[in-house]
Amino acid sequence: MEQFWEFLSFSEPNIRYVTFGSILLCGSAAVVGSFIFLKKKALVGDAVAHAVLPGVCLGFLLAGNKNPVLLVTGAFVTGWLSLVAIDYISAKSKIKEDTAIGLILSVFFGIGILLLTYIQHSGNAAQSGLDHFLFGKAAAMVSSDLNVFSGIAFMLIIAVVLFFKEFTLISFDIDFAKTIGFPVRRLELVLTTLTVLAIVAGIQAIGVVLMAAILITPAAAARFWTDNLKKMVFLSAAFGGVSGFAGAFISYAAPAMPTGPWIVMVISVIALFSFFFAPQKGIVMKLISRKKMENQIREENILKLLFQLGQKDGNYFQQRSVNEILAKRPFKPKQLISGLARLKKQGFLENGDGRWKFTRAGQKKGARMVKLHRLWEVYLTRYLRIASDHVHEDAETIEHIITPDLEAKLEKLLEYPVKDPHQSDIPYL
Repeated sequence: MEQFWEFLSFSEPNIRYVTFGSILLCGSAAVVGSFIFLKKKALVGDAVAHAVLPGVCLGFLLAGNKNPVLLVTGAFVTGWLSLVAIDYISAKSKIKEDTAIGLILSVFFGIGILLLTYIQHSGNAAQSGLDHFLFGKAAAMVSSDLNVFSGIAFMLIIAVVLFFKEFTLISFDIDFAKTIGFPVRRLELVLTTLTVLAIVAGIQAIGVVLMAAILITPAAAARFWTDNLKKMVFLSAAFGGVSGFAGAFISYAAPAMPTGPWIVMVISVIALFSFFFAPQKGIVMKLISRKKMENQIREENILKLLFQLGQKDGNYFQQRSVNEILAKRPFKPKQLISGLARLKKQGFLENGDGRWKFTRAGQKKGARMVKLHRLWEVYLTRYLRIASDHVHEDAETIEHIITPDLEAKLEKLLEYPVKDPHQSDIPYL
């Protein structure tokens, strides 16, 4: 905690450069990455991240030193050229996009490694630290780097705000955008340019090898938490910013730890947590929701069966044993007993001496389930002309998802039938 508060004081200039630079770089890249993720262009981001390396090396060769403006300019040019090359190969040849991405990634990255090796053996003392662009070294940031990369980060955010509606449309329905006259090609060019800028801005802290992770992973994590695009972009930026802050703190607390890889590790943890525990879409929550639905269907089937037995015997409140219920429908015994216990807790059943019977509320709910089942069978035979001996299975499924509004419409449409296709009574309460 002492280290944490010391870190938060930002008393040392290097701490300020690394922390604020990492937050801005990761947050802005995540904003642009949201649209790349939605357009299913994640691999394109990886290709561009690797393709900027030769540009960095060429910028160094031209300047003779690590001039941040020339390094960024060189990285931007080769990154942009890689995207143009991918589009051209995909459009003008039989090579598919994924193959073109792999081809461009390997060729550009191979050229970058060759140039980097040449620079390292050139004897130029200024090349020290240039290899950090492979895996990133945020700790090497100085004020001039922070100024350049912060300017790019703010430019990215402003551009996304200005073109938010247009980017949304081309991300979800590009054909509709073309139909209503949007300059789709130009908009894609703008988004492409922003993608390259986001990657170029992040290579100092994250490195060309890991940059694709910070571009795509925050958006993938945010997608699990919301269906609203504005919220998704905001969450993506927040996840990116948090990972940038956490990576900077870890590298401060443990100087041997590199910032870039730890930023990726933190955002990966956030993504894994989102994949498993996000409400509605998380894997764990989906399993819980599925279990609840299975229990609901089982409980409604129990109530329906008890009502059918009462309808047959003429006594809806007669006590029934577990074996009597199992004889009519092959529930698993343990699942049946747990279902009966839940129905008792909900106030639909009562029990005594190991036997079960309806409460008044349970009898009404059981009647409704039988009614929905038989109404749907009438609908299938009357309007879809399905034979009466083929409608039971479909009704067994649909009865559990018919809402009260749909129930009322079915009753009105079918004119309140009193018999189902098998001549069984349809109960109305």
